[in-house]
Amino acid sequence: MLFNSLQFLIFFPIVVSVYFVLPHRFRWFFLLCSSYYFYMCWKPEYVVLIMISTIIDYYAGLQMWKTTLRAKRKKYLILSLVSNFCILFAFKYFNFFNESARHIFNHFNILYNIPAFKVLLPIGISFYTFQTLSYSIDVYRGHQKAEKHLGIFALYVAFFPQLVAGPIERSINLLPQFYEKHSFDYQRIKKGLLLMSWGFFKKLVIADHVAVLVDQVYNHPADYTGTSLIIATYFFAFQIYCDFSGYSDIAVGAAQVLGFDLMTNFNFPYMAKSVAEFWKRWHISLSTWFRDYLYIPLGGNRVTKNRWFFNIFAVFLLSGLWHGANWTFIIWGALHGSYLLFSIASSGWRNQAVSALKLNQYPRIHEAIKIFVTFHFVVFAWIFFRANSIKDAVYISTHLFTDMNFQKLEYALGLEPSEIIIAVMAILIMEIVQVMQRGTALRVWISQRPLWLQCAVYYSVIFCLFIFKHSNMNTPFIYFQF
Repeated sequence: MLFNSLQFLIFFPIVVSVYFVLPHRFRWFFLLCSSYYFYMCWKPEYVVLIMISTIIDYYAGLQMWKTTLRAKRKKYLILSLVSNFCILFAFKYFNFFNESARHIFNHFNILYNIPAFKVLLPIGISFYTFQTLSYSIDVYRGHQKAEKHLGIFALYVAFFPQLVAGPIERSINLLPQFYEKHSFDYQRIKKGLLLMSWGFFKKLVIADHVAVLVDQVYNHPADYTGTSLIIATYFFAFQIYCDFSGYSDIAVGAAQVLGFDLMTNFNFPYMAKSVAEFWKRWHISLSTWFRDYLYIPLGGNRVTKNRWFFNIFAVFLLSGLWHGANWTFIIWGALHGSYLLFSIASSGWRNQAVSALKLNQYPRIHEAIKIFVTFHFVVFAWIFFRANSIKDAVYISTHLFTDMNFQKLEYALGLEPSEIIIAVMAILIMEIVQVMQRGTALRVWISQRPLWLQCAVYYSVIFCLFIFKHSNMNTPFIYFQF
């Protein structure tokens, strides 16, 4: 089920109403059934994969918690890791590695006839796999008690607001909340609905509009040159941010309406002053997952410099692969890893350059330069993330500055000029709002204003959603494919 569908607009109010009417002891069961229904609206049979993962990790967690023998605990951790990664590999990565092997064998004229695995990628499989794996690892480490209630644990894995595209929650945060009794709280519900509305604004008014132009150019890159490629690349940077952060806002807001607190997944990433800071602000639930369960166990920065660099690069390569079974995603991850390694290696002479240019005497200008440079490094990497193939990505990146005559700008970009203006104005509104929120969350500020001002804001948001939303409301979120 899509958040941006009529089905969800009917489903969510019903779930909220029934949830608060039911006695507390029955709510977990109702939420679990609702979550499974939410997922089964896409492809019913794939809910079996979630159930298998749930049962395996529930069993592994209980067995790890029952024993103090490290070897025995490790055995059940391996059971959890191998089972989940095998499912993930079979449905998401088998065809990628199979095709890569086929190309290599064909290059050496060696017969290779292992057929492809013709199956649709289960939606959200990377998200719920990583969420349940974090539970198993935390139980193994002794950071989390094993959950004895199978239904509550199943709800932790399948909780519908964040099931399909995150945030990737930690058991230590979410599991205890299912035992809390949540009362109907008007102020909390109002804030949750306002956050959901902001998420819908980013998705329907910005992301879905610019997606038309981005798809037109990136699906036929050879038909376009510099100016159009640049516009499409900038638009994609805002499309993916508004699409993904919009989903996170809706998820966090929906959970808040029900009384649950999910982690913040975005923190103004395009205002980052370095690539390292960008990854502290972008998809925070994933970047912290890789930090806690891969980077630190590899040794983090508490090793030799060469090993430290290896740890960084390996994490970013795997982060790219997590996003998709395609070489474009791996290169995207490699680019970000290279950015970070270059930043570390060049810190000395960059500091000297700052002193020589006396930029340290003008901190605001220096900060603006760092934000500008970081943003454009990120935007360039997005080319490989969005391109359909490495060939397309190379073409786009090598033709960005060819034929820069604006008088020859191709107008066949899929959007009418009025729609481009709407998209640009919406992006400007979003940026203004985000600048205002750097101190206090805007929805908190609004809740403290007079009732007439609150109503004006609410009706303005609703008006913008209905008037300026893109005509196709059922456009899937980008991160559904991961």
